Amino acid sequence: MKNLKLIVYLTFSQKTITDFTETNIENLYNTGFVFTRQGKGEMDQTRSVRVNLAKFKLSSENRRILRKNENLKFEIIALPHPNYEWTIHKLGHDFYSKKFGNKTFSANKIKELLTDKNKSNFNLLLSFSKPKPIGFAICFQTKNILHYSYPFYDLESEMPNIGIAMMTEAIIWAQENNKKYAYLGSAKDAKALYKFQFSGTEWFDGDKWKTNTDELKQVI
Repeated sequence: MKNLKLIVYLTFSQKTITDFTETNIENLYNTGFVFTRQGKGEMDQTRSVRVNLAKFKLSSENRRILRKNENLKFEIIALPHPNYEWTIHKLGHDFYSKKFGNKTFSANKIKELLTDKNKSNFNLLLSFSKPKPIGFAICFQTKNILHYSYPFYDLESEMPNIGIAMMTEAIIWAQENNKKYAYLGSAKDAKALYKFQFSGTEWFDGDKWKTNTDELKQVI
């Protein structure tokens, strides 16, 4: 299979938590840890990227993307999914297989994350449709944070820049719901620089949060 972009994970540290209080989890996210799909309570400390929502404002480019996807319907679904359908994990598996390789993200793992609260760290699914579902994002939220973790969408969709549109809608939703931060994964390499198109974006260097993207470019 040609033109695959292999997923390489950057990890400073790992831990498995048993304290699932929002205070503990938010404190860990604030020190660069994020939930993973590996198992209940599994967290990796990485070069995390987040948007400080107190500083977030839509740019002209953000608005342009939203206008091109203005008919995209956005729905919030609490997990475990109350009406799960196999088409969800098929879309996810197809997306990750085509972009990153067949064994990147199994259909069974996607289903597990969305239906089994004893094995999954994630409690929110964002659904995007026009009018049928064309994209989803597996997320974790507390009162103060949103972790936009595993997005996937129809790669054959004619909608332009749907991946960025989904991320933008999620950030707006987090801000409108009075959250403090929207976490967008990690900046393990230069391909992650697109996340810094959002105002208020910060990155974790293994010790503290920074806003200088020139410094980031020197280490990725």
